Amino acid sequence: MSYVDLTIDARGVATLTMNRPEVHNAFDDSMIRELRAALAQVRMKNQARVLVLRSEGKSFSAGADLNWMRSMASKNYQENVEDAGELGALMWELDQLTVPTIALVQGAAFGGAVGLAACCDLVVATERASFCLSEVKIGLIPAVISPYVVRAMGNPAARRYMLTAERFSAAEAYRLGLVHEVVADENAAQQQVANWLDILLQNSPAAVAAAKKLVHDVTNLPLNQDTVAETVRRIAEIRVSPEGQEGLGSFLEKRTPNWVASKSEQGS
Repeated sequence: MSYVDLTIDARGVATLTMNRPEVHNAFDDSMIRELRAALAQVRMKNQARVLVLRSEGKSFSAGADLNWMRSMASKNYQENVEDAGELGALMWELDQLTVPTIALVQGAAFGGAVGLAACCDLVVATERASFCLSEVKIGLIPAVISPYVVRAMGNPAARRYMLTAERFSAAEAYRLGLVHEVVADENAAQQQVANWLDILLQNSPAAVAAAKKLVHDVTNLPLNQDTVAETVRRIAEIRVSPEGQEGLGSFLEKRTPNWVASKSEQGS
């Protein structure tokens, strides 16, 4: 039985759905492998232009599956390193995916699920969504997800919520920067995703990928002459690229660039 569904439509929208609603989409080693395999498909398929991460049921994800955690407790140190390495690889691969990523969070997002949201470029949550870094309640720490969560929420907020394991609302997640939009319900969340897709699909795929990498790369660089030189190199490189030339040409010629699908293509 598969816990993950992946579809890619004619527009290049990949939808990755966690599908274990009976356990609130809690993930175990099998689900982590399936999520990684789905991300690998998105990377390999050139037509994929954006990824939407969502889930079925009342919860986005309850985090780690209880039976999986029980099995980890009986493993030795090296086995735990290998097991945690799979989750670490999932977070890294989602974070580093070259196409834009959108998370739709409804209901609870606990533990590692907060990490999944933090790895995405855009996050919409319903008003009833809630978040919790619950690991310390059971004697653990949110280690694997910590680089992404601290980056998204900031150090002060991460210190509070990682230490207290308090549950916090979608409105608080928005205030902290973990969530980009809060909407009334799941229908409104789907509409927000559709709005973002309309915007993203108007943009150059190559430029979007380069801009995403730019944000990753310059975030922790010092503002010095080496950094300035690197940014100069990157803008020059993309100006002379095929999509850079097409984008500049279409702008100057007042026409639609070739990466924007026609209305007939959008409906196919």
